[in-house]
This record gives sequence, structure tokens and C-alpha cells, in this order.
Amino acid sequence: MIDPSGFEPINENFANAVMETVNTAPFPSLVGLQFEEIRRDYSRMRLPYREALNQPAGIIHGGATATLIDTTVVGAVYSGLDPSNPPKRIVTIDMHVHYTDAGIAEDLIAHGAVRRRGRTIVFLEVDVIGAKSGKLIAHGELSYMIVY
Repeated sequence: MIDPSGFEPINENFANAVMETVNTAPFPSLVGLQFEEIRRDYSRMRLPYREALNQPAGIIHGGATATLIDTTVVGAVYSGLDPSNPPKRIVTIDMHVHYTDAGIAEDLIAHGAVRRRGRTIVFLEVDVIGAKSGKLIAHGELSYMIVY
């Protein structure tokens, strides 16, 4: 699992501004996503459980898990950028999700980390863990483009 202790802290005001922007954006708010921490090249986000996230078999829908994966890395991407020269946008260009277990009636915690950062492309990975069970629910691998 991705260990946050291996990532250095960043400016608290910058981290809080990124978390607030994403936490109040329309789609993450609709799903209920909540940023919990941003460090240099690392971010952690929670998807609080509610029955509306279940698919018919009673497990958390894979689309909700994929949304958590895709959104968690936003903090990790921004953590390495210059706050005085923000990009116009960052966009997902590739995402692979490996579902490894079922999330059942529990919050999901996603740990996202940068694996390689280029000038305009960032490669990332995410581990999604069940908050109560401690199970690895999913693993994601993503690429993001930074547009200036």
C-alpha cells in the first residue's frame, strides 16, 4: 500500500486551497468525496459510504470507486505545481482500474501517488482501501495532462 509518511508536507494554505476547490466542485460534491490530506506527490481522499452508492448486488458500484480513484490524484498532481503559475486545467488522459475485492457497507479511502512527473504529463497510482475491513478494494493507474 502507498505509505503517506514517505511524502514530504507542502504549504498548508496551498494544500487547503486545493482540497477546498475539489471538495466543493459539483461532481465530487454529488458523489460525496472528501479530501483528507495532500503532501508533495501524494493525496488521500475518502468516499463516505451510503446505500445510494451500491449496485444491485449490494456492493459499492465500480463507477463510484473509479470516480474516487480519478479524483484522488488531483491533489497529488497539484502538489508539485507552482501555486503562482497554475495551469488552465489538468485532465485525465488514461486510467486503468483493477478491482481486487468488493467494498461492502464501508467508507473507501484512496491513497494516490505520483510515480513519474514530466513537464506536462504525470503518471500516478492509487490504492483504494476499505476503511473498516482494511481490504485492498481496487488499484488504479492513471496519466494526467497539465495544460498551461
